[in-house]
Amino acid sequence: MSQTLTVNIKLHPTKAQQAILERMMDTYIRTANQLVAAMVQARESLNLTSKHVTADLPSAVKNQAIQDAKSIFKRAKKKDFQVIPVLKKPYCTWNNQNYSFDFESVSLPIIIDGNVKKTVIRADMVDPDNRNATLLANKLGTLRITKKSNKWIAQIAVTIRTTEKTGTNVLGVDLGLKVPAVASTGCDKARFFGNGRENKYMKRKFRAKRKELGQHKKLKAIKKLDNKEQRWMRDKDHKVSREIVDFAKENHISVIRLERLANIRQTARTSRKNNKNLHTWSFYRLATFIEYKAKLEGIKVEYVNPAYTSQTCPSCGSRNKAKDRTYSCSCGFKKHRDVVGAMNIRYAPVVDGDSQPA
Repeated sequence: MSQTLTVNIKLHPTKAQQAILERMMDTYIRTANQLVAAMVQARESLNLTSKHVTADLPSAVKNQAIQDAKSIFKRAKKKDFQVIPVLKKPYCTWNNQNYSFDFESVSLPIIIDGNVKKTVIRADMVDPDNRNATLLANKLGTLRITKKSNKWIAQIAVTIRTTEKTGTNVLGVDLGLKVPAVASTGCDKARFFGNGRENKYMKRKFRAKRKELGQHKKLKAIKKLDNKEQRWMRDKDHKVSREIVDFAKENHISVIRLERLANIRQTARTSRKNNKNLHTWSFYRLATFIEYKAKLEGIKVEYVNPAYTSQTCPSCGSRNKAKDRTYSCSCGFKKHRDVVGAMNIRYAPVVDGDSQPA
């Protein structure tokens, strides 16, 4: 069992290197789009090599453009060519045999004055105790260089081998706003994760600041603030997901179950005043973080149908609506309503139908 993760490394190219990389990235996506168009016209994935591609790129990079084009063609073919994806954001990719990374720099072939030359680009030194350093000790895959908010980023694919845990211990996790996440084990041990009040306060603070900047028509400042908010939200999701997976490890969990994300905005328990927070919080990102962190520990993640998980009594099975934050049933069962959701998620039908019994 293996999993592929992406590690981001900050690059510091010289001005001359920046100009070359920008030119190569533009050429790369233009070439990939042209190859996709040729495959769509032929209605088949063409058997191409770097010799068939006329572009000012190293051969190894041309081959990666061909691979990207084939991948895009497959997606278009799946949809009967009704939608043809087009690459827009510039980037460039090298395979793992054509670059090296030593934690201080990336060495890779680029085009200089019409010739291919192996070039060293300075990168941020990764702290040996940093988690990324541990990941990079595994098998390295493709390298993608892109530019985000005027920052140069090297994205290195890392393949990690993991061993899937055996056993029947299932953890149910309920996601929400007032309580970002609640987890329940088979022995009815529950834990709350995150601070919903803090999140709500910070979201309100960001909205107020955006409104103020909008009144003064400071569009660049608004964009900068949006980026800051996204970084803050992402950091919160990373911390909550790590705590959940650590809790699963402590309780010898082999499967984590989450609500199916397609309907979470409709099923999330919230009031009208929380609607803005509901539709700006990325439940998908939090679930994705939980999933990839769990897989690194050999813990399987399943998605369940969320129907009635907040209304069904875990004790007798009857349905009741919670009043405020407390769920109570005529059978005498009484608990926090989010804990009830997490308990029921443990037993809810798995979407793909392939699940371990809880």
